[in-house]
Amino acid sequence: VQLEESGGALVQPGGSLTLSCVASDLTVAEYAIGWFRQAPGKEREAVSCSNTRSRGGDTYYLDSVKGRFTISRDNAKNTVYLQMNNLEPEDAAVYFCAAPRWFLGCSEFESTYEYWGQGTEVTVSS
Repeated sequence: VQLEESGGALVQPGGSLTLSCVASDLTVAEYAIGWFRQAPGKEREAVSCSNTRSRGGDTYYLDSVKGRFTISRDNAKNTVYLQMNNLEPEDAAVYFCAAPRWFLGCSEFESTYEYWGQGTEVTVSS
């Protein structure tokens, strides 16, 4: 299984980015997919998660990104996206996508997740 993130970049405060997570040897439609981030000197934190349709298709967000970030799926492309709007300097981090085992749903706990990408860096600075 491989998860590959892309889309990280340098963006000014107030700007937008869309991160992509493409899965190989894993059918995105069958798995909850989460986005985490880790800023320098800080612990990795859960940012957002999307449950499968069979689990109701719920989405979850870190309080500080609610209303600014949107997680979505394109099952045909086996890809999950994280649309990030109105970015703040505090959003700067390496962003990771992750998937738990197929029978588990979204969780804020890293230990739940079995598969991880290598990360993509988001820098928010003027």
